[in-house]
Amino acid sequence: MDKIAQLYETLIQNFVRYAQGDDNIRLALVLGSRARTDHPADAWSDLDVLMVVRDMRPYVESAAWLDGVGHAWLTFIEPSADGRSLERRALFDGGLDVDFALFPSEALLSIAKSGHPDAGIADIFHRGVRVLLDKDHALPDPAAFASAWRPPHPPTQAEFLNNVNDFWYHTLWTAKHVRRGELWWGKSCCDGYLKGLLQQMLEWQARAAQGADHDTWLRGRFLEEWADPEAVRQLPGAFAHYDEADVWRALATTMDIYRRVSQDAAQRLGYPYPTAGADYAAGLASRLAQGGEL
Repeated sequence: MDKIAQLYETLIQNFVRYAQGDDNIRLALVLGSRARTDHPADAWSDLDVLMVVRDMRPYVESAAWLDGVGHAWLTFIEPSADGRSLERRALFDGGLDVDFALFPSEALLSIAKSGHPDAGIADIFHRGVRVLLDKDHALPDPAAFASAWRPPHPPTQAEFLNNVNDFWYHTLWTAKHVRRGELWWGKSCCDGYLKGLLQQMLEWQARAAQGADHDTWLRGRFLEEWADPEAVRQLPGAFAHYDEADVWRALATTMDIYRRVSQDAAQRLGYPYPTAGADYAAGLASRLAQGGEL
């Protein structure tokens, strides 16, 4: 075990000792890379701990409880990745960063009784989970949860067309703001919002091309491994410096990648493509990039 792994193990042991003495904490799991065998943790990985608690407020309203785990240099609250709860993130000695995701016990009991975890939970258990403590023996068999995992369904035609129309609409939206001189706003859309739509399309295209069980992970993890190789090759040119000319260049590259990937996905899925609308919006965006008017 390397030094970083040992430091995290010590932190985990500290947390378990603290949690055993805190009656409010009923269940704790390690998720993510430090519980996976596929793409396991390396020196740069953080630690993801899911805490099932009776009352979330003590861990949200105060950070004093972290003293029972280690010395935290920084800590803050943010929404969990799925947006359904909150997590406290903390930076401990040695540069160890930990996400403590808070989960109300009532929600876990509801899932356990139903026997039907949602796609996000099933995906987490499918990847791997390490049980730190389960005071009430309330956790369903992790293997059963893992077996509930299924590859994501292909998009419906309506979902697919919504993504395509959203993307091309916002190419022109980006161009308008760049022309207005709102570089921060335009760059943010090019490198943020449009990339989110592109990521979704890359997932759909990869599964359409490689098969429904082609693993596209969650939220763009390991995209360089599973996405269309030509798109990956082009991606370095799809992000911009804070410079007007470079935003125009990155926007054009992003449009090129998206057009090719989305049209390929449409063909493989058997869906129509709104070519006329896409070409109209793209043409207006290109005209603005060249100094023209609408």
